[in-house]
Amino acid sequence: MEQNLKKFQKTALLFLSVLVLTGCRDESKSEETEENLNVSNDTLPEFASEPLVTDNYTADPSAHVFEGKIYVYPSHDWDSGIPEDDTGAHFNMRDYHVYSMDSVGGEVTDHGMVFDVDDVPWASRQLWAPDAAEKDGKYYLYFPAKDENDIFRIGVAVGDSPAGPFTPQDEPIANSYSIDPAVYKDTDGEYYMYVGGIWGGQLQRYRDNVYQGEDDIYPADDEPALNPKVARMSDDMMGFAEELRDVEILDQEGNPITTGDNERRFFEAAWVHKYNDKYYFSYSTGDTHNIAYAIGDSPYGPFTYQGVILEPVLGWTNHHSIVEHNGKWYLFYHDSSLSGGKTYLRSMKVAEMEYNEDGTIKTISSFADEDDIDL
Repeated sequence: MEQNLKKFQKTALLFLSVLVLTGCRDESKSEETEENLNVSNDTLPEFASEPLVTDNYTADPSAHVFEGKIYVYPSHDWDSGIPEDDTGAHFNMRDYHVYSMDSVGGEVTDHGMVFDVDDVPWASRQLWAPDAAEKDGKYYLYFPAKDENDIFRIGVAVGDSPAGPFTPQDEPIANSYSIDPAVYKDTDGEYYMYVGGIWGGQLQRYRDNVYQGEDDIYPADDEPALNPKVARMSDDMMGFAEELRDVEILDQEGNPITTGDNERRFFEAAWVHKYNDKYYFSYSTGDTHNIAYAIGDSPYGPFTYQGVILEPVLGWTNHHSIVEHNGKWYLFYHDSSLSGGKTYLRSMKVAEMEYNEDGTIKTISSFADEDDIDL
């Protein structure tokens, strides 16, 4: 009970901080001021780690080890002046940069912009969280964007280097929809793409992979929650080798997590990694702000809920990736500390991730001292 109260107090204080900080800002600003991104504010708590870059706002970091280095593929936040709403219209990202580092803690290299939304023939706006994969010396950047009908699809761009540049294909992946593509390469050489996000991610507008229209349809609170989707990739990495199917997330008794279970149900930001021959499916709970995880025996699931990897951060959203490098595991994530709490101007960070002896993951706080954020 005391632990739950402390969590509630911490979350409440974070939201209050965001409201105060953003409310004091000039909402008429329409362009990012890249020479003055650092915002100091004495009311902010001390954070456990610093932003990886400070000359751009970066979010949704997707980290991979390619050619012995860590490459990170984030989205690029900027202030386009669009008012905030539940569809995420204010997350109006329009290009991608690629970053790399020889090791965590080392110098971060910005490889520059790899493409812009205007370079994508089928896309109209909102280049949201991307992911990348390598096969046979080719590199593939997967990304969501809205088409001419304002429906999210998943696109693919191809390059010869993990740093880009990448050339977007003329059409989105056939039968793709929603957001947050994450591609997992299994130890047998097969690749799988996970997708999905509710609210602005539009997953609630589909049933059996068929678009139902602009109305948002959610199951009742006591019914199984909407599931993320997975499909094995085609050999050429340009599409699906099968239809998208549900990824089930179950509780410890084997029952599906329900819609009303906001602390545990899937919201967005799927990611899969393997540890000790088990598959770990991690994700964001969205409006309850956890990075949670579940464990299974197959890349298709089902996955059994285990707990929280990362507690709520400063800012409304979180989106992560997990990577092993030089014998250590790392969690890449974002918060809004660089912008002083502005929820759609975020900064990517990294923290070491550790396992318990039973294979569960130790919970991480983004704050240096939790006492700093007690009410």
